Amino acid sequence: MKKKDTSPKVPQRDKFKGNLELKPLNWTPKQKQLLDIALSKESKVMFITGPAGTSKTILAAYAALELIKQGRLSDILYLRSAVESAESKMGFLPGDIEEKIHYYGVPFFDKLEELLSKSSIDTLVKENRFEIFPVNYVRGQSWNARVIIVDEAQNLTRKELITVLTRIGKFSKCFVLADPKQSDINGRSGYTEIRDLFTDAEAEKQGIHHFEFTKEDIMRSELCRFLVERFEMLSTRETSLRAH
Repeated sequence: MKKKDTSPKVPQRDKFKGNLELKPLNWTPKQKQLLDIALSKESKVMFITGPAGTSKTILAAYAALELIKQGRLSDILYLRSAVESAESKMGFLPGDIEEKIHYYGVPFFDKLEELLSKSSIDTLVKENRFEIFPVNYVRGQSWNARVIIVDEAQNLTRKELITVLTRIGKFSKCFVLADPKQSDINGRSGYTEIRDLFTDAEAEKQGIHHFEFTKEDIMRSELCRFLVERFEMLSTRETSLRAH
C-alpha cells in the first residue's frame, strides 16, 4: 500500500499510479554511484559527460522511470537538438512534422525496451507520460515535477542550453547528457562552457552535479572501446599538427 502523498502541491499532472517492473541490469560500481546521485532528493540537475557507449542515456532513462515508479515525479520530457549531423537536417527526414519528431525519440524508446516490458511501455504511452521533441519548441514553457532528459547536449548552443535549463520549475529533475567530442555544430557547442559554470561547491549545494565517464567506462562493446581509443589518437594527432 502506497503512503499518503504529503508533498507540496504545484501545477502538475497526476502522478502515475500503475506498477512498473524495471528489468535488473548489471550496473558497474560507477554506474551505481551515478544512480545514487540521480535519485537523491537533493539532486536537481546532472551534467553527465562521456564518450559513446558509456550508458549515459539508459542510466538517465532508468533514473527517470524509477522516479515515476516511486511517484516522485509525473512524466518524462526527452529533448534533443534539431541538428542531427553536419550532413543531415530535419527537413530531409521523411513525413510530416509529427513523423519527423518521432525520429528524435528512437534512442529513448530503444532504452525503454531494454528496461521495461511491452505492456508497461504501452501503459506509459497510453497515459502520455512521455513528451519528445527538439529543443526549438521549449521557449516559454515551465516544467514542474517532471524528469527532463536532454540528450546529445553537445549539439546545443550556449543560448539553447540556457533556454532549456531556465525552464526547470519546482520539484523537477534534469539530466543533461553529452559527448563533447561528437558535436555536429562546428565549434558552436555551449555544453562544456555551461557545464563548467556549475562545478563548484556552491552549485553542488543547489543540487547541481557533474558526473564524467571515460573510455574505461564504455560498456557497449569491446569494439566500441577500441574505436573510441583510436579516434582519440586521431584527435591528438590533429591537435599536435595544428600546434606546429
